[in-house]
Formats: sequence, structure tokens, C-alpha cells
Amino acid sequence: MTVDRILPTDEAHDLLDLATELADRELAPKAAGFEERAEFPREVLRTLGRAGLLGLPYPEEYGGAAQPYEVYLQVLEILASRWLAVAEAVSVHTLSCYPLAQFGTDEQRKLLPDMIGGELLGAYCLSEPQGGSDAAALTTKAVREGDSYVVTGTKAWITHARVADFYNIFCRTGGPGPKGISCLLADRGTPGIHPQAAERTMGLHASPVAQIAFDGARVPAERLIGGAGGGFGIAMSALDSGRLGIAACAVGLAQAALDYAVGYARERQQFGRPIIDFQGLGFTLADLATQISAARALTLAAARLRDAGRPYSIEAAKAKLFATDVAMRVTIDAVQVLGGAGYVADHPVERYMREAKVLQIVEGTNQIQRLVISRSLAKG
Repeated sequence: MTVDRILPTDEAHDLLDLATELADRELAPKAAGFEERAEFPREVLRTLGRAGLLGLPYPEEYGGAAQPYEVYLQVLEILASRWLAVAEAVSVHTLSCYPLAQFGTDEQRKLLPDMIGGELLGAYCLSEPQGGSDAAALTTKAVREGDSYVVTGTKAWITHARVADFYNIFCRTGGPGPKGISCLLADRGTPGIHPQAAERTMGLHASPVAQIAFDGARVPAERLIGGAGGGFGIAMSALDSGRLGIAACAVGLAQAALDYAVGYARERQQFGRPIIDFQGLGFTLADLATQISAARALTLAAARLRDAGRPYSIEAAKAKLFATDVAMRVTIDAVQVLGGAGYVADHPVERYMREAKVLQIVEGTNQIQRLVISRSLAKG
């Protein structure tokens, strides 16, 4: 289905055309095979990086495209509609570049061009096995020794854990609570960084997720981002942007599921007519289409606030909550539209349904989004 988009510039239109062309050529034909083999598509990410699609929201002076977040999210939606694992990888990588781009010194930012260009792939190490949603209680420690920090602890649910070239490590350099947390940027080859075996996930099999053990890993003190004690603020700021990325991924996945279900319902004949002509099914598809449009509008409205430099964290939470719940609902119903055919791997909707679930969990569970929103209401 073609989505009618209103974009701010001709350049933005060209970027979306480029994203569509690459998604159709490089993503859609490869998705099923890579997912079946649980193989990470590293070269696809390099291709997107060399095309300029990994640095869309970042400044041109560092190799970015200086595009509004509104444009970046629509590119992400297009990628997700062809292959969610790649879109999620782009979202995570963009999130991994954020601490350095936003809070790094001029000297530190010299690392950005290779990151933004896709030659270096990033991972964002915040969650811990026992911490879950309580990021302020993280226990991974970094002790200053001379001109280095020595990092000890374990991070969990780290996307790109086994394939990343650099890691943002959120660790405790001070006392308890958020003020004791800092952010370190470590290279992949740092001794003492040990990615563990990949988790056996429900979906996104081509996206490696694993724990990372830090066993006395020495990170140069010059790789401290945002100063000692600034890590929690960096993490929360980054997550606001990351939630919009996940919302856009959810919209793209939901659109793909709807498009497939509609195509099937047009072709599938029962009682001498296409099943889409039956109101029970046709009305279901109409509701799904409406919910997807609402999720897209909510996501882009939050992005426009971000682009305007206005507070947007609550709107990002709403967008992430609504869009990912919609994706779950749409993919479940898409399987139902196909009936028995929807339950087998010959059709992609069963994969879409498995993939949608993780979007309700990552970048803060949807229960956390409801907590964020309800607290803002309580404060007036």
C-alpha cells in the first residue's frame, strides 16, 4: 500500500525514494533467508551506511544528513516494512551514536564519521540481568585507575552484542542512584569485554542479542562521555529518541502485515467471492488501517516536537505505547485473516506476529510507558 506522505523538502522526498529502492532491493528479498539462518546482515548495514541512511539526524560536519527526525522516522518505517531486524538495527545504531554526537567533546566527536557512515556498528549497554526497567539501580562498576576506568559487571539484552564495533557502557563511577552513573565509550577489541552466547529469541532471529560480561575491561578515561555522573541523563535523553525509533519500526511492521493480509483477502475465494467482501473481515481490515494511520500520526507529531526543540518525552512515550500495541494487534489479526495459512512459515505474517512482541518490550516496556504518562498526568 502506498502511504501518502507530506515531507518538508524535495531532499526528503529523494531520501524516502532511496530508502524504498534499497529496501526493495537489499532487504525484502533477503529477509526470510537470513531470519531462517539466524544470520546478521552486516553488509546490508554497510550498504545503508554508505547510502547515507545511518546518519540521517546527525550534522553534516560529521558525515550525517542533518535531516529532521520526522524524515528519519519515515525512512525507518520503510525499512521496517521490508525487514524489521534491519530497521531495528538502524534504530539501535542511531541510538548508539547519540551519546557521542550530543554530549561528546570536539576531540571525541572525531570518531563520529566512521560510526555514522556505518563502517563501525554500535551497541547500547544499559540494561542488566537484575536491573530491568530500573536503570538507576544498575550495578556495573567503573573504577578510575590512572588514565583508565576498569569496568566490571554484566549487561543484558544487548542488541549487536556479538557484532558491534563499539559499546556505550552505562556504569557506576560514583555512589548509589542516578547521580553515580557515567557513560564510557569502549572499542570492541578492549580486553575484558566478553559477549556471551546469543539468546534464543522468539523473533528477530537475524538480530544478535546477548549478555556482555565486563571482566576488568580497561577503557581510557578520555572515552568518558558527558563527564562523571552524567550517564543517567544521557541514557534517559537517548531513550526518548529511541522510543520514537521503535514506534516507527512498529508502524512499518504493522503496515507490512496489513498489506499482506489485504492482498491475501483480495485473492482468497470463499462462497464464490473474495473474502475481503465479507463485512466481518473487511471491517476488521478497515479498523487496522485506521489504527496504523493513527499510530503514524502520533509518532510523527512527537518527532515534530523534537525537531522544534520542544519537550517531547511524554509524546514519545505515547507514540511508543500506542504504535507497538497496534503492531501487536495488527499482526495477530493478519494471521487470523489468513487462517491456517497464516500459521505456517510459507507466509510472512507468522514472523511478523513473533517480531511485533519485542517492540512492546524494548526501549522501556509498555508498562513503563504507561507509568511515565500517568505520572505526567498526576503532576498536571
